[in-house]
Amino acid sequence: MTACAIETTAEDDDRDGERPGGAAWPTGFTITANGAYAARLAGDGDALYVERWTLDGPEPYAVPLPLDQPEEPGTQLLPLADGRVLVARRVDGRRNTFSLLYPTGPATGELRLGAVEAPGSEHLVLLPPSPDGICAYAMCVGPDTTSLWLVAGGAFGPEQVAEVKGRCSGGVWLDRTGRMLALDRRLDDRPVKAVAVDLERGGEVTPLLQITEDSNDRLLLADPDSGLLLIRSDAPSPGHDRLGWGVLGSLLPVRFPECLRLDDAAVTPFAVQPGQVLMPESCAVALRIDAAGGSWVGTWQPSARRMGHLAAPVGWQAGAGLWTAGGVLRLPYATAGAPCGLADVELPPEPEPGPGAAPGTMAAEDVEEPRVCRPVPLQQAPLTDGKPAG
Repeated sequence: MTACAIETTAEDDDRDGERPGGAAWPTGFTITANGAYAARLAGDGDALYVERWTLDGPEPYAVPLPLDQPEEPGTQLLPLADGRVLVARRVDGRRNTFSLLYPTGPATGELRLGAVEAPGSEHLVLLPPSPDGICAYAMCVGPDTTSLWLVAGGAFGPEQVAEVKGRCSGGVWLDRTGRMLALDRRLDDRPVKAVAVDLERGGEVTPLLQITEDSNDRLLLADPDSGLLLIRSDAPSPGHDRLGWGVLGSLLPVRFPECLRLDDAAVTPFAVQPGQVLMPESCAVALRIDAAGGSWVGTWQPSARRMGHLAAPVGWQAGAGLWTAGGVLRLPYATAGAPCGLADVELPPEPEPGPGAAPGTMAAEDVEEPRVCRPVPLQQAPLTDGKPAG
């Protein structure tokens, strides 16, 4: 299962008061990479506590993990594959402390892991759940450099594992081992470019997206099985971001389907169907659509010319969800009558590709080595569905 939990924010990643990078804020509901557990802050007003959801059983259920003191609204959570929940708290405006919470009969156990200093204008954010389900990472963004920290899963508490030049944002895993991490990086006043960071080689950085020299190119989601990449870039229309897709390691151009462009709504992908090996065009993508009248869910496949629209369940944890390999979209929701629920939506039959559509499969050499992060060039990007490149 591939899942992510994100919301749309402003396009510029240097606006004060926003999450570094501007591309995504957590919804407050985060799902493990394998789809087994999730965590959120529950409660009302100032009486907030951690709540862990179990999603891989016959029925979903929630376990409250309260402590003697309530959690602050800005507390960050990350569930692990063993059912524990990592909690990151900001203390005194500069120290970030980390603990693991777990149920111990009627009480909540807490294992304190240590702290990371983020002084002055630096910001620390948890990265998305690691694919290995064991380790947890945080990103500390300073004025000129970004440091990456292993905050859970190490032997001696939080430890810095890499330092990347520039201000970074985002965070997308490119493989199933938790080695290759994509970040959106801004160097000085240059455009934002997605890069790949190798955590097993001291944070070695290689280019990932270089669509045009002057474009801002961000990576939103990636599926290691198929190599499908979901991209936000202003390359096709400078000054205005568009959603596009490409294939990791492929030299084919990035495409920007017209059906993903809504003039009166923000469209943000949050989950990609796993298990579609060597078939990126067949991957189903779930999108959160936000408009003046509310939010709903979109479904789309790269081979399709249209985006499907469906109403979100009442109480949807907006921007959170996961696909099964069989094409079922699972949307978490919470209401007074159903405080822990999953709504399953079957993927509709794939429509027939239109004339001139791209082929339905990629050559094996394009995606069989997901750790090789070659740039994805734009070449001559089609701006409408089905229009061939070049």
